[in-house]
Amino acid sequence: QVKLVESGGGSVQAGGSLTLSCVASGNTDESPCIAWFKQEPGKGREGVAGINIKGGPPFINFKTDEGRFSISQDSAMRTVTLAMNNLVPEDPAVYHCAAGPYVTDGFCIPMTEDFYDWGPGTRVTVSP
Repeated sequence: QVKLVESGGGSVQAGGSLTLSCVASGNTDESPCIAWFKQEPGKGREGVAGINIKGGPPFINFKTDEGRFSISQDSAMRTVTLAMNNLVPEDPAVYHCAAGPYVTDGFCIPMTEDFYDWGPGTRVTVSP
C-alpha cells in the first residue's frame, strides 16, 4: 500500500500558475505509477498526467490541460510534481494524486480504474 499526501493547492487569478506536490511513502516498488487526477464538484475523477517513478517518460492528458501542465518527479524524495500554468476558469477542482502498478511501454497512463491508492487531494480555485 502507498500513502500519498498532496500539497500546493490554493487560489490564483486566471492566467496564474500553481505547483502541486505529491509525496509518496510505502510500497512504491509495486506501485511505481504515480498520477494526478482532477475532480470537479459532482463529477468523477479525470486523469491529468502520470509518471513512472522508476523512470520513464511523462504522460500528459492533453484533453484536460491542452499542454499547460507538466509532470516531473524527484525519485530520491519520492515526490511527483504537477506544474500548472496559465490556469483558466475550467481548471478549479480538487486534485488528487494516486499510485498504481501498471506501466504501459514505460508510460504511466492516468486511467482511474488502474489506481488503488489515493491521496485526500488539494483544492485549486481560479478567480477571473
